Amino acid sequence: MSGSSNDPAPRLSADPHDTADVIVVGSGFGGAVAALRLAEQGRSVLVLEQGRRHTPQDLLAARSDPRKYLWMPELGLRGFFWQRVLRHVGIIGGAGVGGGSIVWAGVLLEPKDGFFTDPAWPEVADGWRAQLTEHYRTAARMLGRETTRFVGEMDRHLETTAEKMGAGQTYGPTPMAIWFGAPGEEGVTVPDPFFGGEGPDRTGCRLCGACLIGCPYGSKNTLDLNYLWLAERRGVRIRPDTRVETVAAMPEGGYEVHTAGGEVLRAAEVVLAAGVLGTVEVLFRSREQGLLSHVSPRLGHGVRTNSEAITAVLADDPDADLTRGPTISSEFYPDEATHVTQNRYVGGWNMRLQLGPLVDGDVPARRRRAALAELGRHPFRQLRLMTARNFIERLSVFTVMQNVENEIRLVMDRSPVTPWRRVLRSRTGGGAPAPSYLPQANEVARRFAESVGGRPLNLLLESVGGKSITAHVLGGAAMGADASAGVIDTDHQVFGHPGLYLVDGSSIPANVGVNPSLTITAMAERFAARYRARRTSSPDHASSIGAQ
Repeated sequence: MSGSSNDPAPRLSADPHDTADVIVVGSGFGGAVAALRLAEQGRSVLVLEQGRRHTPQDLLAARSDPRKYLWMPELGLRGFFWQRVLRHVGIIGGAGVGGGSIVWAGVLLEPKDGFFTDPAWPEVADGWRAQLTEHYRTAARMLGRETTRFVGEMDRHLETTAEKMGAGQTYGPTPMAIWFGAPGEEGVTVPDPFFGGEGPDRTGCRLCGACLIGCPYGSKNTLDLNYLWLAERRGVRIRPDTRVETVAAMPEGGYEVHTAGGEVLRAAEVVLAAGVLGTVEVLFRSREQGLLSHVSPRLGHGVRTNSEAITAVLADDPDADLTRGPTISSEFYPDEATHVTQNRYVGGWNMRLQLGPLVDGDVPARRRRAALAELGRHPFRQLRLMTARNFIERLSVFTVMQNVENEIRLVMDRSPVTPWRRVLRSRTGGGAPAPSYLPQANEVARRFAESVGGRPLNLLLESVGGKSITAHVLGGAAMGADASAGVIDTDHQVFGHPGLYLVDGSSIPANVGVNPSLTITAMAERFAARYRARRTSSPDHASSIGAQ
């Protein structure tokens, strides 16, 4: 751990390329936007990314080798998919240049009005919907939003499910960050279709259903093919394999960034964009060591899981194949606050070990007992599930999200496994706890199972573990009117630390209720526009590619 008595003395990097006007920590949606837009404004930018720069060959190899898929550096595994299980929540994400976009399904949805009017937001002129409208448009252009025209068997069953739940009118195709190409051109490579030839060649989606395990074909619009690609061509330097431990405010102004390798890098300004767990942990460590002494006591509060639950259905037909298409291609709203997408899970080799019987109940202890009783009554049914032939081809997974108020809290405390280390741990928050059970999610699984002919399933971490499982963790260092209400102001600047910014999902104070990547990107675009306006007399965006 940084700062322990056994650590070697930090060394100031002697490489002149390791200094910059701005250091960006993380290369996901927030960091990628910040890197490009600040470089366009004439700032020298250095991006630090803890993961590797993955090649298409790496992504292909990961499909058959879990050692190249999993990110567990403490075990020597330096892939790109990670899962972190805390007491109240299980969180999944991506590591590498491009951050979560590597394991992203590519969904680009704008939230409903309830998100923008949530009382957790600090007030801004005209309201948050108006503040973000132009930035949603820019984000959609930059990420190449295109509504999928593909309709497969899984989509038809989801439409039937929506109709059975009285929500057929809300069913539709999903807007995606995927290059599909012209009809009949699956797998055909064309010159850059997005940035006037300045971007890379792109290949039409092969409809392989494997978006979540990385796209090696150049079809999914991952950040290395847009924001980061363009940023590097404007002088941004990206250093992979560089984990940041702490950030220190300097008495003379500016900041030092301390890496796990013992280096110290300096910059006038720092943008933290390491995702919720990364950003919150860096801020906790820095505050505990007296390096960022003014960070708000609200740090770690208001962590959101997007009020998410995951269910699944395994088709009874052993020869069924529902995998053709992008991972996600259709959606519906069973009620005003709840959103559903289906998922093809090609490459999800471990899902057969994570699923079990569908069990209802909003009291975790009772639900756990009911799930264990069901497993005890039917052990061979569970064994058949775990050993099912053509499991992935028969599997449909559902992500159910809500824009409702609930939360957990993150704290730094002794590790239960290695008590000499301090690590992030979860606690219940001050309000309603993040749910491990959504009745709407179980109903989706039941209705879909009726349509396809199959068995509805829960994640065992939810039913037995009582944990909220999410790929869309938010908050923990959210915006507020002042330091008593949040960690950052409405310009994304950390209260008490001028020039230190936070631009990722941890800034968002409410559950988005849909996949949040477009919202994180739009908020990062707004940050960059506000940054420009403070530094210049004109907020003109004409020099920003993709902006209008």
